[in-house]
Amino acid sequence: MKKIVVLGSTGSIGCQTLDIVRAFPDQFEVVGLAAGNNRALLTDQIQEFHPKHICCIDPPKSIPSDITFTSMEDMVGLDEVDVVMVATMGAVGLVPTLNALKHQKAVALSNKEPIVMAGHIIKAYERKYGGTVLPVDSEPSAIWQCLRGEANEIRRLIITASGGPFRETALEDLASVTPAEALNHPTWKMGKKITIDSATMMNKAFEVIEAHWLFDVAWDNIEVMIHPQSTVHSMVEFGDGSVKAQLGPPSMRLPIQYALFYPDRRVNEAIPRLPTDRPLSLDFRPLDEGRYPCFGLALNAAKQGGTYPTVLSAADEIAVSAFLAGKIGFTDIYRVVERVLAQHDSSAGESVAELLSADAWATQQATAIVEGYNLRDII
Repeated sequence: MKKIVVLGSTGSIGCQTLDIVRAFPDQFEVVGLAAGNNRALLTDQIQEFHPKHICCIDPPKSIPSDITFTSMEDMVGLDEVDVVMVATMGAVGLVPTLNALKHQKAVALSNKEPIVMAGHIIKAYERKYGGTVLPVDSEPSAIWQCLRGEANEIRRLIITASGGPFRETALEDLASVTPAEALNHPTWKMGKKITIDSATMMNKAFEVIEAHWLFDVAWDNIEVMIHPQSTVHSMVEFGDGSVKAQLGPPSMRLPIQYALFYPDRRVNEAIPRLPTDRPLSLDFRPLDEGRYPCFGLALNAAKQGGTYPTVLSAADEIAVSAFLAGKIGFTDIYRVVERVLAQHDSSAGESVAELLSADAWATQQATAIVEGYNLRDII
């Protein structure tokens, strides 16, 4: 039986992780749950899974006396823990991820931001301490599955993208789209932040950054293609020209389960299957970066390195929150992030303290831009 900690247990990935635990009650024991302020859902999870440790912003009014309030950083390092699911949002997942690796845990990483802002440090911790990062994000998971059993040259990683809800929208109409329209993803059901990032293609740039660090592949050997059906989750081209792809319906349950049971595969009838009783069309086209300026902006920041990726991640989080709150327009997400990056004087980013300081600075700068927002100042 694997003993698991779920960070971000009340979010979309956290809830789906607990669905997998629920489907295999003899395979998992929930040791710890960490959540934000969804007190009602956390209370239900505590009653069902009986964790020994919890961490939350807004504690339930009444919890069993045998449950201990434990910080995420300490929870992931407990001797009894085997697997840590990191399904938090933003930079908050970085230190727990590193501490879990330091304690030689298997880290199922759904949260993109830690590896975006500190991929070099996460890989260094893996090498130094022996912990293991297990990709949960669907595209890196697809690449991971395609690479399993292969010891051949990787020529290209081809990451697929649905293109989001505005892939056919006239460019001049993008400034006026509403949060409700941006949240109406054509194929995936995800949390609000990642859904907006999918619409701007920031999410896809983050996945390129993930793939660069997770699989040690050069930037120039990672490509993105628009694939509206979201059936092929990514592909790997090898040196001889052969291409392997991982296919499946747009559901996070399979990559979550694959990480939790790795290296085994288990039957779970609750996971949707690829339909074969009707025609299946697979369309692909190159990414038009002119339609998605956030994509190029993000990759440029990543390639510069230092603390730029950290600033990118933090500024995007504030800009997306501002858009969802109706403070800025959809196309202003790019403008806010671009302005914060332009104002940043990067350092080497070789320590966690440097990265957290950069994250705090970018959060403050982006917040100030949004609160005093004047479109003429940003254009």
